Amino acid sequence: MSIRDVRVPESLITALQNAQSVAGLTGSGVSAESGVPTFREAQTGLWTRFDPEQLATPEAFARDPHLVWEWYAWRRKHIDKAAPNRGHEALAELERRVPSFALVTQNVDGLHWHAGSRNVIELHGNIGRSKCSREGVIVEPRQDDTGVPPLCPHCGAFLRPDVVWFGEALPVDALAEAFEAARGCDLFLSAGTSGLVQPAASLPIEALRSGAVIVEVNPDETPLTRYASYVLRGRAGEMLPGLVNAAYG
Repeated sequence: MSIRDVRVPESLITALQNAQSVAGLTGSGVSAESGVPTFREAQTGLWTRFDPEQLATPEAFARDPHLVWEWYAWRRKHIDKAAPNRGHEALAELERRVPSFALVTQNVDGLHWHAGSRNVIELHGNIGRSKCSREGVIVEPRQDDTGVPPLCPHCGAFLRPDVVWFGEALPVDALAEAFEAARGCDLFLSAGTSGLVQPAASLPIEALRSGAVIVEVNPDETPLTRYASYVLRGRAGEMLPGLVNAAYG
């Protein structure tokens, strides 16, 4: 589909052009268009015998840190092959057009950064980063550390992926920043997310309560659909460039 084929209501174009503050929320549907497998789709090859929910936990890491690190290293290799798609690029372009823009993502692949977005709030962390399993600070392993997992150069504890595991709380600062952006925006854009995972699913509702225009971009109906001011039914890689092009040419 050409971006010129995306039909955008004139009232939505006007709302976007007039918005002084826009907040976005993206989920796995956006990254899937870049070939990034979803959390469960990542279970291929030798990993099919493992339940991802049994690997992505603090308990699993404490029990077998080598296994968990290897699984994330394998996932990183897949993500490293992916490139931002037109949906990522459209959001980066939108950030350049709007006076105030915040992009909240549930994805851990870092593709929004690669596309040129600058104000990205990563609710679930970033698989490309490591942090100390004891101190919780972001740190990269020494280049000569070949251990699996490598050790923290400061305290000697195992490093772990900088992602939120099952049973862990979301980063407090990122969550607070996300809700602040939702409550302060004129227009809230939800793209490629099921609307089922909390607390991210509450962000557009908070924006709605504050009087924002709610725009949903998704091929399927979600729990958010009935609250949305506008629904662009399709993939983010088609709908988002069409929206940005309609508003700014």
